[in-house]
Amino acid sequence: MTDSLGFRRKFGVIAPSTNTSVQPEFEAMKPYGVTNHFSRIHIPDDPVHNDDDFNELMVSIRKELMVAIDRVMTCSPDYVVMGMSAETFWDGLEGSIEFQKRCEERAGVKIAMGSDACQAALRRYGDIKRISVITPYMPIGDENVRKFFTDCGFEVVNIKGLKCQSPMLIAHVSEKELRDAINEVDDDSVEAIVQVGTNLAMARVAGIAEFWLDKPVLAINTATYWWALRQNGIEDKVQGFGSLLLEH
Repeated sequence: MTDSLGFRRKFGVIAPSTNTSVQPEFEAMKPYGVTNHFSRIHIPDDPVHNDDDFNELMVSIRKELMVAIDRVMTCSPDYVVMGMSAETFWDGLEGSIEFQKRCEERAGVKIAMGSDACQAALRRYGDIKRISVITPYMPIGDENVRKFFTDCGFEVVNIKGLKCQSPMLIAHVSEKELRDAINEVDDDSVEAIVQVGTNLAMARVAGIAEFWLDKPVLAINTATYWWALRQNGIEDKVQGFGSLLLEH
C-alpha cells in the first residue's frame, strides 16, 4: 500500500539535532503528495572557536550519523535527503563520493547530498566556472568546500566563512548578515554564488538576491531539496525560493 499522505514520495531526512533551519525550509518547499520525515543526528551544542573545535564537531556527527540513518529507515522512506552539508564536502569530490556510497549502503535507498545538489544546480545554468561561496564554518570547513568545488572544475573566487560560534548559533545569523555576505563575495567576475551549511536560513534571501545581482544565488537547502525532487521525477515548480525551483 502507498503512504496516504506521501503518495508521491516519502522522504527520510537526516539533520543535526542543533539544526532549526533545514526542517522549516524543506517543509515550505515540499509539493503536495510529498512528505518529509526527520531523523536527528544527536550532537552537543559545544562552542566552536577554531579548527580544532570544528574537527570535534565533525567527529560527533560521524559518531551518530549511521544511527540516524537506521532510525529514519524504520518508516520505510522511498529516498533519503541529507539535511546536513559539511560532511558531504569533506575531502573533496573523492571524499563526497565515498561518503555517499557508505550512506546509501547503510540506508538501502538512494540519497540526495548537498554537494552533488550544488554542482548539479550550477550546471543547470550553463557553463558556469567562477563562483563565490558563503559558509558558517571555520577555515578548515571552508578549505574542504573549496576543494570539492575545485575538484568539480569550478574556480572559487571568494569564500566567506562566518565562523559561527556553535552549531545551534548558525541559525541565529540574520537575513541582513546574509545579505551583507552575499554582497561581500560578489564581483563582476563571479558567475554564481553558493551558500552551504544547512542551518543558515538563506533560502528566501538567495531568491531575492538573484533579482539585484542578476545571477544565480543558490542556497544549499533549496539546491538539495530541488535535487531530491528532480531525482525522483517530481518536476513541480515552487515559488518563493529563487529561479532553481521555479524554472529548473
